[in-house]
Amino acid sequence: MDQGTLGKTYLKELEAEVTATRKCLERIPVELFHYKPHEKSMELGYLTILVAEMPNWITTMIEQPEIDLATGQFFKPASTADVVKRFDENIQGAKNALNKVTDEALLEPFSLKRNGEVLYTAPKLGQIGSTLNHLVHHRGQLTVYMRLNDIPVPSIYGPSADEQKWQNDF
Repeated sequence: MDQGTLGKTYLKELEAEVTATRKCLERIPVELFHYKPHEKSMELGYLTILVAEMPNWITTMIEQPEIDLATGQFFKPASTADVVKRFDENIQGAKNALNKVTDEALLEPFSLKRNGEVLYTAPKLGQIGSTLNHLVHHRGQLTVYMRLNDIPVPSIYGPSADEQKWQNDF
């Protein structure tokens, strides 16, 4: 495989998710950040920030050998615009990192730690794919929270009930 081919492949996957994810984030009002659909559920604000921050995980995985969950700073937006701006910055960072990374670098190990304790170590390559899947999963959760709060859900992979009427011509 050519040098950098794997990074470019993941870049295409990331780019395919940006528009719909950004549309979701643009619609979440900070006034609803404390909303939880169930006592075991995470708050809407935490979920929103998580989705906005996840592209930065890709950048960090490529540029660093590890992340320690205990040392991270939690982003505290004052507005929806702050969330979207942070997402856009994180997306740009991930795109830059994926454009530059070599295939060999993606085979290097990456470790997730908490307070210095290694939770797991795996090649960066698989962790980037897992992070993209994780992002899509949490965006899906976000759309459920949106629906429960009467926030219009954007089109993701096809028409949304809020953006286009469904037709019975399946």
